[in-house]
Amino acid sequence: MKQYFKKLTAMLLCAVTFAITASASSHREAPLISNDPLADNTDVYAFRSPTDSSKIILIANYIPFEHPAGGPNYYNFGENIRYEIYVDNNTATPGDDIIYRFTFTQVNEDGTTFFNIRLGKQNLKTTYKCERSINGGASFTTIVAAGTVPPNNIGPRSIESGVGLGASSYESLADAAISTATSGEKVFCGPRDDPFFVDLGGAFDAGGFRTAGARDGLAKLNCHTIAIEVPISTLQKTGRTTASATSILDGDFVIGVYASASRPAITTLSTTGDKPSTSGAWVQVSRLGMPLTNEVIIALGDKDKWNATSPANDGQFIPYFKNPELALYMDDSQFGGAVPGLAKLRIQTKSLGAFDFRNGKQGLYPLKNNPALDGTALSEANFGSVLLPDSASPRAVDILPAFYTGVPNLRPYQLATGKPTGNPLAAGKPFINNFLPTLGDYLRLNMAVPVTPRNSPDFSPLGIVNAAVLGLTDTRFNGSAALQNIPNMDGFPNGRRLEDDVTTIELQAVGGVFLAAIGLWYDDYVIGQSPVTPQLLNTLTFKEGVGKNDTSFRAAFPFVQTPWRGFRGASFVGPKSDNIGLGIIPGYLGVSAYPNPFKTSTRIRYKLTDAANNVRVEITDALGRKIATFDEGKKPKGEYNFVFDKPNLAAASYYVRVYADSYKSPTIGIVKTN
Repeated sequence: MKQYFKKLTAMLLCAVTFAITASASSHREAPLISNDPLADNTDVYAFRSPTDSSKIILIANYIPFEHPAGGPNYYNFGENIRYEIYVDNNTATPGDDIIYRFTFTQVNEDGTTFFNIRLGKQNLKTTYKCERSINGGASFTTIVAAGTVPPNNIGPRSIESGVGLGASSYESLADAAISTATSGEKVFCGPRDDPFFVDLGGAFDAGGFRTAGARDGLAKLNCHTIAIEVPISTLQKTGRTTASATSILDGDFVIGVYASASRPAITTLSTTGDKPSTSGAWVQVSRLGMPLTNEVIIALGDKDKWNATSPANDGQFIPYFKNPELALYMDDSQFGGAVPGLAKLRIQTKSLGAFDFRNGKQGLYPLKNNPALDGTALSEANFGSVLLPDSASPRAVDILPAFYTGVPNLRPYQLATGKPTGNPLAAGKPFINNFLPTLGDYLRLNMAVPVTPRNSPDFSPLGIVNAAVLGLTDTRFNGSAALQNIPNMDGFPNGRRLEDDVTTIELQAVGGVFLAAIGLWYDDYVIGQSPVTPQLLNTLTFKEGVGKNDTSFRAAFPFVQTPWRGFRGASFVGPKSDNIGLGIIPGYLGVSAYPNPFKTSTRIRYKLTDAANNVRVEITDALGRKIATFDEGKKPKGEYNFVFDKPNLAAASYYVRVYADSYKSPTIGIVKTN
């Protein structure tokens, strides 16, 4: 037996990867912040721009569960709060290197009315100042002095009519609010559709994940977004562009991102109804890097402490990641039978006949200090003290790299493609390198990884999971262990795109999918046979239940979609999961356009073969910028015509989209008006 184990050890050493844990983003994730929604940091995104690959998009969302009809006092960014986005790009100087700080000011333009908007005036009108530090917070420079926050999307009378602001459309206000900073960044602050999607009701009903009949708990709700478009050369530690990268996994292009909100230590309430006064030092009350850390990983007793802690001091929370609670519900020897929604996900108990990754088991610890680990991430000379800390922390090898260091392009962090059978420690196919060894909870992104086009047939919201599947099974990529640009290597957890289904990815990862990707196959694998076993297929086919946002994303900055309108009538109901994202109005829609000879207007015709409520027709250019909106109300089936009076459409193609209730159609026609 000893000889067998020794032989197995030499063959099978393995596997640090980057599973994460989970099941909903950080909305109301801790007791204290749930009572302070204006400072509640709900989501952070960092991705290479799909429209300009020389730029990175940083997005921090705040204020959860904003009902779009929440008048008379609509949510907005709060005064006396510092909203900040941090970027770490340099291991030589521990801590945050670049900081964007936002502070907001509100005024009432007409205090005589209870309406938020009336006759061209806006109450709670909000502006902001953006400051930037490039020396870790030692000093700040104002880069946007008086940015504008567009109002909430209250309704047609408040936004488009003369009774209100008289705007041509809501998005015209939003587009006008995009600022260009003196340092070159593009900046937007304002209400948007909440882009996160998850079955909150099922997940938090004692883990009642529903793969059928799920409901998006964020459907038709808004949040407030801070979005920044930043040149890669601004974020890269030596000011370089990706043209000088040594490869698409160049470690010099890795950044770590998180966002926070802070308040003054002392707030004094007024006895006359005036605004409270504040004083004292600024105290962090909310933060977010990787999604779900505080929501699901950190236990209730430490959630408020976690929100108040800098990532530099995250070492105290490491015990939560070594044996995550969620793993207990994927283990039949613990509580797996109590959570039927996770029945497809079962952690490896005897991977390659030897390795048990259940909570409290040894995982890869029996390999510690083995000479075969030399040169791998598991060696003591590298990171073995963190990844193999003791004999009862099995998930330290695959969770801590994601949350605390990122994943290096080192053995065994490579796909099983190219590895000899049964030897996951061998060199394989590189597919991720977002290693930034600053111990702390950051969303890490390698900015050199190319963008996967959103219209590519290979694009997948499953991010790195999908990249791993393609690298292992697709003949375009699995014939060689050489580095290739596999689609979705730019997806979560290498950064986070708006489309990424982080809940499914993280649940699959807790279930061991990334361990399998590098060669630590599931228990039902037989050496010499295909590793695509029923248990692996169960994991890969598991879906959280919602899977996509309840509306689309914009094709241009700030990419997050228009906020839901408050005035929607009786049709305000949450979408069903089987319709989410299908974008189908009942029946067929046809569209055509007829310019008049003098090119002063365009007649547009569309057809409905079934009735639809709250029909709205939008015309956009190729970048998704709105040109016109027509509210058509409730329509029976039939053909309809209207005249679009904008005269300057003579030499371009435009897109017509039709909305009805909670469903959005895909592009239904390209209108050529010349």
